[in-house]
Amino acid sequence: MGYVLGVIGGSGLYALPELTHVESVDVATPFGAPSAPVTRGRLGDTSLLFLPRHGAGHRIPPSSINYRANICALKMLGATHLLSVSAVGSMKEHIHPGDLVVVDQFIDLTKRRQSTFFDDGVAAHVSFSDPVCPVMAEATVAAAETTGARVHRGGTYVCIEGPQFSTRAESLLYRSWGVSVIGMTNMPEAKLAREAELPFATLALSTDYDCWHQTEEAVSVEAVVATLNKNVEFARRTIVALAANLPDPARSPAFRALENAVITSSSAIGLDARARLGWLLNRYLGQ
Repeated sequence: MGYVLGVIGGSGLYALPELTHVESVDVATPFGAPSAPVTRGRLGDTSLLFLPRHGAGHRIPPSSINYRANICALKMLGATHLLSVSAVGSMKEHIHPGDLVVVDQFIDLTKRRQSTFFDDGVAAHVSFSDPVCPVMAEATVAAAETTGARVHRGGTYVCIEGPQFSTRAESLLYRSWGVSVIGMTNMPEAKLAREAELPFATLALSTDYDCWHQTEEAVSVEAVVATLNKNVEFARRTIVALAANLPDPARSPAFRALENAVITSSSAIGLDARARLGWLLNRYLGQ
C-alpha cells in the first residue's frame, strides 16, 4: 500500500493547486464531525488528505475545534503520516516573520480541550517525551528547504488557549522559558496523532514577533495576515516536496505506539468502548 499524507491546514492554507483526482469526503467519526469534509486527491504517487482545521471560511476558533474528530477522520481515511501547518508568533530574534520552523517540542498551556481518545472505558498512556516524529520532521525540513524559504530546524512551540493574543507579561515569561514560537492549535493535535500512531510533524509559519519585541508594535490581525499570505506559498510547495519523499513510518516512535500503552485488560473493555475505539484498537484486541 502506498503512503497517505494527511495535512491539517491552518489560516490561509485552503487549497493545493497541484492536487489531482480531487474529491470531497464526508467522514462520520465516533467523536462527531471534523471541522470540514476532507479533500482527497493525488500528489504524484502519494495520496493526500487535506483538512482545514478552522473549517470553510475560517469560522471555528482554536478552542472550539473538534481535534479528536479531525485526527480520527484522517486516520480512518487511511493516513499514514500527518503534517500540521500552523501560523505562529516568533519568540526569538533570529526567527523572522516569514520564516518556517519545524519544531521538535511542545509546552501545552491549553485548558478546555479534549486531548485524548482514551477518556472513558479504556486507559492508555503513550510515550510522548519526543512529541514530534524525528524522521517526519527531518523529511519536512528537507522539503521546506527546497522552496527557498528560510527554515529553522527544531525548537519549542508553546500552545496557548486563545483566542486572544498574549499579554506582554505572558510573552516575556514564555521567552524566559526558551521557547521558539507561540501558537493556539498544535495541542492537542500532536498528542492525538501519537495516540493514533501517526508520524507527526509541524510546519510553523512565523507571522510576527509577538508582543515581547520592544521595537515592534503590538500584534495586529492585519500584520499577521499580510505576512501569512506571503509564506503560505512556501507551505504549499513544502507539502508537494514532502509528499514525494515520505519516510518509512516503521522508523517513527509513533509506529505501534499503542502496543504496550493500553493498561485496561481486554476482558474489561466494554462493547461501547470497543465500538468507539475499534479503528485504533482492533489490531491489538484480536479483532
